[in-house]
Amino acid sequence: MTEVPRFRFPKNDEMLGYVTQMLGFGRMYVKCADDKIRLCQVKGSISRYLWINEGDIVLIKPWQIEHEKKADILYKYNKNDWDSLKARGFLKDNLLNGN
Repeated sequence: MTEVPRFRFPKNDEMLGYVTQMLGFGRMYVKCADDKIRLCQVKGSISRYLWINEGDIVLIKPWQIEHEKKADILYKYNKNDWDSLKARGFLKDNLLNGN
């Protein structure tokens, strides 16, 4: 029996990102899977429950306006989940190594 991971995979226009710098007030710089650095904020409905630090892998959704520069953070992955993301091809090595 295959073990099914219990976390979110990116859908539609969502992508993975690596938190490079914390700015305070729920904002941070995230290096995204498309090699762009975006100013991200934790989505309001989950801001009380989601604690993010530098070096975390997060799921982001770029804004419709200014989608090249800004995004919302939707989910934070645990370090245990990184292997599953790599095995399925979502997490690339350049995302982790090229901060």
